Amino acid sequence: MDPITLSTVAVVALVVVLAVPALVVWRKGRPAVAGEVFRASRLSGGNRLFPTQVIVTPQSVVHYTPQWIGRHEHSIHIAHVSSVRIDTGLMFSDVVIETTGGAGAIHCRGHRKGDAIRIKQLIEQFQSAYYRAGAGAGQAPLPAALPVT
Repeated sequence: MDPITLSTVAVVALVVVLAVPALVVWRKGRPAVAGEVFRASRLSGGNRLFPTQVIVTPQSVVHYTPQWIGRHEHSIHIAHVSSVRIDTGLMFSDVVIETTGGAGAIHCRGHRKGDAIRIKQLIEQFQSAYYRAGAGAGQAPLPAALPVT
């Protein structure tokens, strides 16, 4: 092989070796589902490669953390959320969602302040709709549409 072909092969191999992990990090950092997904900032601790995501639906709150292989998900039914606490720092906010059943709380670190407030508002809105529909008495809850932002 001549030197030009060898160097071209080396450059292409280097680009492939660097591009594949970058593609994996980019794909796993995208929102997990369509709709209102709150992603933590990559600038906050523990969220550099794969930022954690919080998905609030009318039925549940899901804490979703992508990993190199697989993912970690923690889900709480909206009726089992007992409190939502927001700890605001200089740049980012931490959201702690406590449960009624003794299961572990969801700790979400590194969200923007506006996102943290919106997470709390959505949970309170969906809980109100759930109990207003009589779901606490054993009836099926009415579906609530996610607001468009």
